[in-house]
Amino acid sequence: MITLLLAGSLSLAFSLFMTPVFIRLFKRFAWGQFINVDTPESHYVKRGTPTMGGIVLIIATLFGYFVSAMVTQEPPTVSGLLVLFLMTGLGVVGFIDDFLKVRKERSLGLGPIAKIVGQVVVGVAFALLAIQFPNSRGETPASTSISFIRDLPFDFLSWGVVIGVIAFVIWIGLIVISTSNAVNLTDGLDGLAPGSSILAIGSFIIIGFWQFNQSCSNVNIDPDVLYKCYDVRDPLDLAVVAATVVGALIGFLWWNTNPAQIFLGDTGSLALGGALAALAILAQTELLLIFIGGIFVLVAGQVAVQLTYFKLTKGKRIWRASPLHHHFEMKGWAEVTIVVRFWIIAGLFVAAAVGSFYLEWLSS
Repeated sequence: MITLLLAGSLSLAFSLFMTPVFIRLFKRFAWGQFINVDTPESHYVKRGTPTMGGIVLIIATLFGYFVSAMVTQEPPTVSGLLVLFLMTGLGVVGFIDDFLKVRKERSLGLGPIAKIVGQVVVGVAFALLAIQFPNSRGETPASTSISFIRDLPFDFLSWGVVIGVIAFVIWIGLIVISTSNAVNLTDGLDGLAPGSSILAIGSFIIIGFWQFNQSCSNVNIDPDVLYKCYDVRDPLDLAVVAATVVGALIGFLWWNTNPAQIFLGDTGSLALGGALAALAILAQTELLLIFIGGIFVLVAGQVAVQLTYFKLTKGKRIWRASPLHHHFEMKGWAEVTIVVRFWIIAGLFVAAAVGSFYLEWLSS
């Protein structure tokens, strides 16, 4: 518990007090935001605002996690390091995209295929590493079963080792790509993606801490409720990582709220999607992620439907714009109003997910 609180506090302090330093640095480098021509006119004033704020988030998270580990003398776990690996790896992909935008002075950096390839490479590396490093009980950081609130009775390895591992890697890759791109699509208004991510990633503080208390490896667990226990490898450290990311996000949101003085950029949005995906995979709550990240699913789903309808009808639209938050801007809603209401929706999704997680334990 001390490590959890310390890690979150350190990352919060770092991002809160160091973000202004990075803002001045990014302005000196001329790392400013470029605006799409089809973006609402109200966004033109944001042109030139420093971007790549995800760099601050990643550094703050790494700082909080490793410094707290040194202070409390709690060594990092493989699970915690894997979350940081996926978060940082996707952040690098996003940084390349952002850097190309700034260098070429346009709103398009990496092409869609190149960005997907980068996400696939990082996702595959994460998937393969996640089924290595068994502990004394033979548990690896990730399970090869598909999970909802805990593992379902379906194991990819039942198809054979080679085919099973390939299928598992594809499954994890789909989760990583869809989650990171969904968060990326939601990052369109001041504070929208960071605030929503605080709620979604924050849910894993509760989930991880509860799984730790009810872990099957806990010698103090009541034998009468042993069948309700969780086989998650390092649940407490997953809660620590989640708290560290949330702390970094809270400090960053201070500077990213309307009117934003710095933007996440793809560096931040892809990194946050990576952290969220990794936490869900390693906490064995993969399908529950649909509800935990419900606001991201909603936005990404709207984009998919709009794009499909646009192509099938040769130019017709269902909504005025996509992603969804821009549709409401076109209708005249104030940016702050849209952001707060989306936060409320995100909170309701998270509450439903955490409630379902706990109800499953009660009814086991």
